Amino acid sequence: MRENREMLLIIRLIVASAAVALALSEPPSLGADGNGEGGLYSVARDKSAIAADAISKQVVAVLNKQVEAWNRRDLEGFMQGYWRSPELTFYSGASPLSGWQSTLDRYRQRYQGEGREMGHLDFSELQVQGLGSGAAFVRGRWHLKMTTGEAGGLFTLIFRHFDDGWKIIHDHTSSSS
Repeated sequence: MRENREMLLIIRLIVASAAVALALSEPPSLGADGNGEGGLYSVARDKSAIAADAISKQVVAVLNKQVEAWNRRDLEGFMQGYWRSPELTFYSGASPLSGWQSTLDRYRQRYQGEGREMGHLDFSELQVQGLGSGAAFVRGRWHLKMTTGEAGGLFTLIFRHFDDGWKIIHDHTSSSS
């Protein structure tokens, strides 16, 4: 129980840090010539933008692999985008979960159980915000098209970079239905 509260506090701090980073992402630009062009600040900003772009591309690549795996009905492949740890957190509705296996079991029950289908998944409106070189905050929209109808909603994800790549360490997904 204590570990869950500590993890929740860490997640809240990361989200708050993302909000602060976003608010501070457009500092005043004064280059060497005083009109906002050129100078050392511009070079530093360019390097920062390149790093942020690289993080964004890598994180989006993970999400694209998840979509491809889902649409092949490969839940284990889809779950490769998640941190394989009992400390992974997944919040949806009134059912917070902890752990990679619990998250996989939830997906299996909900989308591969008796009379269930996975449908065709797509993500849109992705916004990736780097939180330094080892973490990222992602917002987006998910949409499932199934033979029985459609479902969708919003998600926020926290990614962390590990030796084996970018992994989701926290997923908060809501449904619009």
